[in-house]
Amino acid sequence: MLATTPSPPPTYSSAPQLFTGASVFLLAAIALVVPSGYSLGALLLLLAGLGLIATKRVPTITKQDGAIIAVLLAYAAITMFEAWWDGQGSKGFDKPSRFILAIPALFWMLRYPPKLAFLWSGAATGALLACGWAGWQKLVEGVDRAQGHTHVIQFGNLSMLLGVLCMAGLGWAVVQRKRGLWIALLLAGAMAGVLGSLFSGSRGGWVGFPIVLLVLYRAYGTQLSTRLKIIVIATVLVGGATVYAVPQIGVQDRVHQAFSDISLYVSGENRSTSVGSRFEMWRGAALLIQEKPLTGWGSNGYAEAMANFGEAGVISEEAAQYGHAHNEFIDAFAKRGVLGLVALLTLYLVPMRLFAQQLQAPYLPTRAVATAGVLLPVTFLDFGLSQVFLEHNSGVMMYAFMLVVLWGCYRATARQEVQHH
Repeated sequence: MLATTPSPPPTYSSAPQLFTGASVFLLAAIALVVPSGYSLGALLLLLAGLGLIATKRVPTITKQDGAIIAVLLAYAAITMFEAWWDGQGSKGFDKPSRFILAIPALFWMLRYPPKLAFLWSGAATGALLACGWAGWQKLVEGVDRAQGHTHVIQFGNLSMLLGVLCMAGLGWAVVQRKRGLWIALLLAGAMAGVLGSLFSGSRGGWVGFPIVLLVLYRAYGTQLSTRLKIIVIATVLVGGATVYAVPQIGVQDRVHQAFSDISLYVSGENRSTSVGSRFEMWRGAALLIQEKPLTGWGSNGYAEAMANFGEAGVISEEAAQYGHAHNEFIDAFAKRGVLGLVALLTLYLVPMRLFAQQLQAPYLPTRAVATAGVLLPVTFLDFGLSQVFLEHNSGVMMYAFMLVVLWGCYRATARQEVQHH
């Protein structure tokens, strides 16, 4: 067993806490504008956490902390087992290992939580930088779909995530000394994050946006005056209409293309469009799930079976080329069986449930972090509907490390709340 020591109340002024703050800031701030930018802050937290383990100063782990650790370990273990069983070699262990590496970072976060200003300013900076770069690519360089150093869908969706985190942070901003400045920064970050996603043309992130707004309403809606609620609704509607109407942003084209793809697929004219190929992949994967629902096929077995489907004309040859199903849940079920699907769902739903307990917290900093904590899995559930988000290093790193960062901040603000009252 790891030696544990009681967690002292957060002081926020010590050198270790400033180190945490800088690491947390970097995790979001340079995530999308530097190659593997999301890795630097994560690496610093990991190394610091390993130092705690080495010096036997791991903080006391509560039952709830244990639940976060358990879902990270369960997902990693099942994915690694599939990699071993499927003969993928060391490559198959790479991404699931990141979920285990997030655990030492969690220990550090619990012992030395940062000031929340580092978390929110990091998210806002990351969103503004991503939007600036995406806008330059789209409007100046004239690219079709803006993307950073990562896959275009990952870029757009992670930009959306940073914007959504800024929205969650508004509850914290309104009780700060320089509230006007913080509200302005987070509102700018929220708009920039969404705009960065729109410039990328990654439609998957837009589908779940109403659910994001629902979570935000659940957290903050009761405290808003009727006038403010009307202003917010009007802003969202006018913003949405403007984004759709301005052709340079490219949203109109992407929406029309989606409807065109669906009608071509339904009529049978073309099954190899962007949306049509996804439908074909889902259909093929569903057939594979029916054959091996308990064990799954493994990644290699899946790719081989789908290729055979393509050759036999069961699905389009275009769809048969992909090594994943373009849907996180169908993909996990087809490759890792029912256990793989359960592990994926618990990875999202357990943290969501734990954070949701404080969505109505009277202490606004706790409520803000809880809202961000609910929205992290909500957005990933949405992204996973049309992309296997955890097949990409950016998806794995941002989920695993942002989860432990938010959990560390959440636990610290909950302790502060007790002192506050």
